Formats: sequence, structure tokens, C-alpha cells
Amino acid sequence: MSEKTRQHHKLLILGSGPAGLTAAIYAARANLKPALVSGFEPGGQLMITTEVENYPGFPEGLQGPKLMDMFRAQAERFGTQFYAGDIENADLSQKPFRLQNASVELTCDALIISTGASARWLGLESEERYKNKGVSACATCDGFFFRNQDVAVVGGGDTAMEEALYLANLCKRVYVIHRRDELRASQIMQKRAIQNEKIEFVWNSAVDEVLGDDQKGMTSLKIRNLKTNEIKEHPITGLFVAIGHTPNTHLFQKQLNLDENGYIVVKPGTTYTSVEGVFACGDVQDHVYRQAVTAAGTGCMAAIDSERWLAEQES
Repeated sequence: MSEKTRQHHKLLILGSGPAGLTAAIYAARANLKPALVSGFEPGGQLMITTEVENYPGFPEGLQGPKLMDMFRAQAERFGTQFYAGDIENADLSQKPFRLQNASVELTCDALIISTGASARWLGLESEERYKNKGVSACATCDGFFFRNQDVAVVGGGDTAMEEALYLANLCKRVYVIHRRDELRASQIMQKRAIQNEKIEFVWNSAVDEVLGDDQKGMTSLKIRNLKTNEIKEHPITGLFVAIGHTPNTHLFQKQLNLDENGYIVVKPGTTYTSVEGVFACGDVQDHVYRQAVTAAGTGCMAAIDSERWLAEQES
């Protein structure tokens, strides 16, 4: 096997979603000559989002992949260098920081982590078939497309209740499907959802299959009662999976301060992590908003924070 290519950069960015690419745009314009590793999901979660209608500046809406192509073109225009693939090992214990995969070893003076978070799915083949054709993991992103329709939310935590309450403002009826007969959500969120007359709970149940066709998309759900094993089909046209997200932070365990769910902890109001010279932005440090526009905002913050930190090191 040939020896790995070794490259040093003043600033390295991991992740090519809205946060990472915004960081790259700002850093490149500040003449930091950033390099960006695009990761195993180039473009992030927007690459599996068909229609984006809530990103400012695009009144007609546009396809998620198209939006990310535009982000990337802007970062390239200002001279960002791109590396394909994913980083397999990272050592933040010494300066410069060292990151590598099978073909390249990268070192950097400052590092911006924008590796995002991945939605947890049910694992059904039919769920995969109807993603973006009725199946979603984000009510704030896609709920608008289901106005006055019957939809379902899977989950029993605060996120599921938030999704159900949001959808109740748009949809005719919202069915919350939960595996148990009680919720994990906080009492205040439970109370709000249970008191909402448009939300109905389907207890001790799980989604068995998503039904539909390629033209219409999702048309109904098969729901299994876990106590009786009885399966019933319900005419529901939207399914929102709200069983949590997994932040992509496995590389940084025991190297950075992470919260109990694995999200990177940053100093409030900044993108500074527990390691000097390492910054985090986007969904990898945000379990609350998880929107493209908020991710882009923190990407801007990370670029400015890293630029100022690097200037301090040189002074």
C-alpha cells in the first residue's frame, strides 16, 4: 500500500452541510485558506430533503441538493480545498491536530467540527422507500406539505410531542404512535399534547409497514398492536419519525466534552469546545433547533471564532 499523503492546513473543517460550508465561505474570505473534508454524507441531511421552502432568499423554494451545490460552489469560489471521504482517526491531544483516513493524513492548527447528527429511523424497508414521499424526520421542515391531512408521529419523548404539537397547527389529525402505554416526555409537554383535541394517541403500538405507490407517495400505514399482535391499516398520508438523532461524534469521545447524548458541549454563546483551537457548529452541537439556517449561523460563528483564535496565537 502506498504511503499516505500528508498535508498541513491552518484551518480544517469536517463536514459539508450548511454549517461546514458556511464556515468555509467565511474562513476562505478571511484568507485562512481552509480545507474541508466532505464526510460520508456530502451535503448533510439536506441531500435527502426534496423541497426546501423555509431557507431565506428562495421564495419559490428549491431542492435540498441544489441548495447544497450552491453552498459548495460559493465555498470553492473563495478557494476552499476539498477532500472527499470520511476521517477515520483524530488525535486532538497535541498540536498540530492530526486526522487521517486510509489515503491521507491531515494536520491543522485549528479545527472546526461540523459533522452533524443523523436521524434515527425505524429500519423498515417500506420506510426507506417512502422517505420524502410521505416519510420525514422533521416536522418543521416538511409539515407544511401535509396541511389538512391525517399524519402520524412515532415516538414518546419531548421531540415527538413537539413535532405532534407543531403538526396539529397544520394538519387535520395527528396520531402519536408509541410502543408503551406512557410517554417519556416531560410533564409539561405531555400535558400540552394530551389536551390538544387534534392529537390522538395510539398506545402499545408500532408501525409495521408504510403503504403507497410511486406516483402518490405514502397513502396509509399498517400499525401493529404490540399486546394483541393485531395489525390494522390506517389512511394516513404522512409519517414523522421522532425517535431521536445520533450526533456524529464517535471520533471525539474521550477527547472533547460531550453531553449525555453525545453532542459536543460548547461555551455558551460561542463555538469554543473544551479543547483550545477546536470549534463545533451545526447539529453536532445543537439538539434543539436542527435547521439549515441555524446551522449556517453557527458555521459563521465558528469561522469568526477560529479566525480570532488563530490571530491570537500568532500575536
